[in-house]
Amino acid sequence: MNVYIYTLGCRLNQAESEAIAERFQQEGFRLSPWDEADLVIVNSCTVTAKAEQKARRMIRRFSEHSEVVVTGCYAELESSEVNALSRKVTVFSLKEKASLLSLPEHIVSALSSGLTLHDAILSFTRRSTDLFAFDASSFQYHSRAYLKIQDGCDNSCGYCRTTIARGPSVSLPAEEAVRRALEIEAKGFHEIMLTGVNLTMYDHDGDGLGGLIEKLLASLGGGMRLRLSSMEPDHVDDRLLDTLSDSRMQPHFHIPIQSASEKVLTIASRRYSISHVEHIIKRMRAAKDDPFIACDVIAGLPGEGEKEFEETYDFLDRNDFSAMHVFPYSPRPGTPLYGMKNRAEERVRDERAERLRELSALHSRRYLERQKGKRLEILVENGCEGTTGNYLKGSVALPEGRVPVRGMIYEGILSSIDPVVIEV
Repeated sequence: MNVYIYTLGCRLNQAESEAIAERFQQEGFRLSPWDEADLVIVNSCTVTAKAEQKARRMIRRFSEHSEVVVTGCYAELESSEVNALSRKVTVFSLKEKASLLSLPEHIVSALSSGLTLHDAILSFTRRSTDLFAFDASSFQYHSRAYLKIQDGCDNSCGYCRTTIARGPSVSLPAEEAVRRALEIEAKGFHEIMLTGVNLTMYDHDGDGLGGLIEKLLASLGGGMRLRLSSMEPDHVDDRLLDTLSDSRMQPHFHIPIQSASEKVLTIASRRYSISHVEHIIKRMRAAKDDPFIACDVIAGLPGEGEKEFEETYDFLDRNDFSAMHVFPYSPRPGTPLYGMKNRAEERVRDERAERLRELSALHSRRYLERQKGKRLEILVENGCEGTTGNYLKGSVALPEGRVPVRGMIYEGILSSIDPVVIEV
């Protein structure tokens, strides 16, 4: 039987999808293209209205020929809406999400007793499960390993539905995180991406993310690289920043800034100052040689007038971000800012978003040009294609007769940026 896993949204969703895919494979299912699948698992996102629209569109398409199981943040908040898309749709809440790991075994048993696939899914007993049950040791869609160490968020940012969907922050115990990392290393992986809903909120009442990374670095071998997913600024402290100087910490960082106007940050209930963000950036650049620093920014948040937008634009330009993920503000139902009137009209919002995208393209090009001629490492992911330590997508060129090995790290000179080529 064929199964297809369709993932929207954050790297945490990607990590959880990998664990689901692994379990289906273990029970004899074949991971297939969507149009060959008997069953499609949709791992949804609610960050923007567009993410929800895309989920609905794809669920309708999948359900034309497949049974569809939908989970994730959008399914959690709008389960009735999702269920109404098709009679072939079954929703698993976030509390029930990890029980998907037991679904393939149940399906195999139910089919052998004569049930249809649809009835097999309906007969499955969904239950609340451990949020950290997603513990994949093989990864079908990525050459780097994902390690989920955190879930939920204690913040209540005015525009965000994820907190509503995911609930309060919880952390995987450090000893268990180290055990899982060592298991990943033993499987032959060379890079681990640490993931969470709000990664820097990991154990924020204890040793924090910095304390965990210290333990991981002390336990893992010299050939294992660590990469951090998105880092909310409010819990980035000096202990965490101190760990970045270790050569195994990859020179790629992503900071959700959203706005560089103190006024807008206050309205949006963001819990940091722009001066703290600048401190973080300076420490990252002191720890690494010209690291790739990306950010999220939202155009048109409530309270953003022309002055506040220019503050954000100037800040992003001045701090030379390598890439900017730009989102036009999308009012989300159930959030504190939903329905607020003091925001830019859509035309102005979209014009601001376009200006920010143009700025991002300019700085991304500048960053690429600075890397030409530098010696970089690249992790091979598919054929000759891979990702460098500083998160450039490109290909590796080996001496004649040698073939790149998926999952291996090669070191060479960045010889071309159109496209990116690393010559070993």
